[in-house]
Amino acid sequence: MIQIGPYTLKNGVFLAPMAGVSDRAFRDICASQGIGFAASEMISSDTTLHASDKTQHRIARAENDLPHAVQIAGSEPHTMAEAAAFNVKQGAQIIDINMGCPAKKVCNKAAGSALLEYPDRVKQILQAVVKSVDVPVTLKIRTGPCRATRNAVEIAKIAENTGVLCLAIHGRTRADRFSGDAEYDTIANVKQTVSIPVIANGDIKNAVHSQQVLAYTGADGVMIGRAAQGNPWLLRSIVASLNNEATPKPPSNAEKLETLHVHLKALYKLYGEHRGVRIARKHIAWYCKNQQNANEFRVKINLVETATEQLSLTESFFIRSDESSAAA
Repeated sequence: MIQIGPYTLKNGVFLAPMAGVSDRAFRDICASQGIGFAASEMISSDTTLHASDKTQHRIARAENDLPHAVQIAGSEPHTMAEAAAFNVKQGAQIIDINMGCPAKKVCNKAAGSALLEYPDRVKQILQAVVKSVDVPVTLKIRTGPCRATRNAVEIAKIAENTGVLCLAIHGRTRADRFSGDAEYDTIANVKQTVSIPVIANGDIKNAVHSQQVLAYTGADGVMIGRAAQGNPWLLRSIVASLNNEATPKPPSNAEKLETLHVHLKALYKLYGEHRGVRIARKHIAWYCKNQQNANEFRVKINLVETATEQLSLTESFFIRSDESSAAA
């Protein structure tokens, strides 16, 4: 079991924070599949943004039994400390620090994975945040700024020495962004160096691969990101694999539809109908991937403006897909 401060996680399957994706609605869906940890989407340390609807949506606790972890990003120790303290006052039970995001708009502000180039600044930020709150602090990083400078071992030592209690590592550098394949040698080296839990992230697509990555790296858990988009059932199969349980059956179209309906209604509740319908479009596209006539359906569903019509068309599509599968 993974221990993060006072919290004993039920397993080592983590959902990766994904901006614009892993909101409360998505985290609740994934939590229903049995995962052990899911932090919020990244929140800026800029205090002027804390009153915005976007930030308020992100800091609110999801409706699940996981520890309420909020991820923050920024480049200045004092503002990061202030952001951490603010979120703890709002109910955060764990503060997760983002030093892994490769997005240009984040890195251009010397935040996210851009910080890996400056170990002294990393140390200052981690010290400030850990000192500012009385809840556990965790950290997400990449393997380094570029392939010539994979300094994750150095950063991991700094993290452990400053009081960070868990470290997730994406097996790419900042320069790699999401191109090429993730590498796990650096993660294995980090695991051999520090005693805090290490979570392996990057390109983990199924239960078999998760076991292979754990065996290769010695990591304490795995973090799943893009592979769970439209496929939260992947998470339950990985949980079962890590628990040495039988592999769950793939979801039927009826189960997919039921889960998608729960997801869509949660989006409407969270964002309101107008915005919720629009945010739902990308999730619907992911859920119907590989279904017959999916491209035609996506074009049609993207023109829908109301929740009622979106739900109705989605139901009709999955029922037709179910009927087509039965007839095949």
